Amino acid sequence: MLNFERYVPQEAFSYKERTWIDKELTKAPRWCSVDLRDGNQALIKPMNVDEKIEFFLMLCELGFKEIEVGFPAASSLEFDFIRQLSDRKLIPDDVYIQVITQARRQQIIKTFEAIEDMPRVIFNVYNPISRLQRDVVYHKDAGEVKYIATSAAKLVKELRWEREFEGEFIFEYTAESFSGADMKFALDVCQAVKDIWEPSPYNPMIINLPATVEDHMPHVYADMVEWMGANLTDRDSFSLSIHPHNDRGTGTAAAELGLLAGADRVEGTLFGNGERCGNLDILTLAYNMFSQGIDPGLNLENEPYIQEVYERCTGMKVDDRHPYSGKLVFTAFSGSHQDAINKGIHMMERTGSKIWQVPYLPIDPSDIGRTYEAIVRINSQSGKGGVAFVLESYYGYRLPKAMHKEFAKIIQAISEVKGEIQPAEVFEAFEDNYIRVNGAVEFLGIGITDTAFDHGERQTLVKLRFKLRGEEMELSGLGNGPIDAAQQALEEAMHVRMRILDYTEHALSAGSTAEAVAYIQLLDQETGRIAFGVGRSSNTMRASIRGLFSAVNRLFYPEEIKKNDEAL
Repeated sequence: MLNFERYVPQEAFSYKERTWIDKELTKAPRWCSVDLRDGNQALIKPMNVDEKIEFFLMLCELGFKEIEVGFPAASSLEFDFIRQLSDRKLIPDDVYIQVITQARRQQIIKTFEAIEDMPRVIFNVYNPISRLQRDVVYHKDAGEVKYIATSAAKLVKELRWEREFEGEFIFEYTAESFSGADMKFALDVCQAVKDIWEPSPYNPMIINLPATVEDHMPHVYADMVEWMGANLTDRDSFSLSIHPHNDRGTGTAAAELGLLAGADRVEGTLFGNGERCGNLDILTLAYNMFSQGIDPGLNLENEPYIQEVYERCTGMKVDDRHPYSGKLVFTAFSGSHQDAINKGIHMMERTGSKIWQVPYLPIDPSDIGRTYEAIVRINSQSGKGGVAFVLESYYGYRLPKAMHKEFAKIIQAISEVKGEIQPAEVFEAFEDNYIRVNGAVEFLGIGITDTAFDHGERQTLVKLRFKLRGEEMELSGLGNGPIDAAQQALEEAMHVRMRILDYTEHALSAGSTAEAVAYIQLLDQETGRIAFGVGRSSNTMRASIRGLFSAVNRLFYPEEIKKNDEAL
């Protein structure tokens, strides 16, 4: 049994005047990717310079305007990478690079060396402010922690002018472990830093409030964010930024509620890479907005490309069930889900709707570079709708609704032995059971010899050639069309009574080389048993007759089909 008594609930902050609960997201935030530092430091094998450059260029291509590129005082590799971005002129004109440093004098000085001659910089200074960090890690009281933050702000301000930094410069203060801090102290520290920097609406700063360790439910984080925004002075002189982690698995929810609470900037990583359970996944948050009709402001229409670069450069793998990106997220195994997807897509085709509304698929996979190829997967849990969808979407066969259940039973029997089966195997089973039926009755040919009127109705006389258990026969039949006439001839030869319950046909493709496919549902009037048959030919009449022979074999001679299959 879990020893739950070792743990106590985190003290939850509650903002009674909250307004975020009645708001809705209507626009995307300012995005800042922290993949190249916060994400990179969490990798088993951190990226080398070439990999970081490739990743940086992809982030620019995706439309990120703020990119945290590293901690230049942490290592020579970090420093050299940042300098290469500048020296090789790899930074687009509209992109701010973000550098991060602890609130320590030597690290701040080293960071200024790294950004020399940079055109646009966000200078991010952080120090932990939570009671746990103060007591356990730094052994400092509240006043000492506040002094560290304000001293760093003063130093950055002084060095900016001393070194005559001419580029655009945005100061960011990150109150690390904000989510574990006393709110009055967090406000005191952030306000003191802001007062020293003296931002204005024309020269704003960034105040970053990270859930460094996610230790509250998302609504508590939202209350904290809104309270800070409401109590810091001169709200138009700073951007309120959030940096959620995912320790409780609710990083995305915390980010969405934080945006409702007044944050206008988000820091995160692609696919949520980061320490422990990771950072906020920017892609998930952006695609969530996209699914609600909000432009995320990023170029995310080629998700497979993003994933390929990410996995190659980081050595990480995107989970099969990762939102929007996993290889199984646009896949339905359940029969009822498959049927609903099939119906939803057909409904959109019939109505010509421009609005995406398909059950179980929150977005159209093709909008983000995915395809329909893997939407329906067939196993023993799959239903009739999914099997029919595979045949239609992959091979063009539109099975009559009454036939779905019959064919689904065949596929289910195969999958119970093999497990999951691929579309090609579904089609092979369809061909074996309906098209290439090797049974007791074999169609050889048909000819229409005459057309006459009988009691005012047009009648068709045919000569039907076929084999019955190897014996070649030629019989005439008279009916109201070639199929009916052929049916009469077979009834005479086989000494049975049958009735066609359903007949449908369609073209498999367009053009002069198109083939027709015919589906015939046949009833044995003696036993009441029913079976479908399918015929295919470039000639519509021959497709129909072949469908009749397929149905006859499957209805009257199923055991002989089985024997012949075993012999093959």
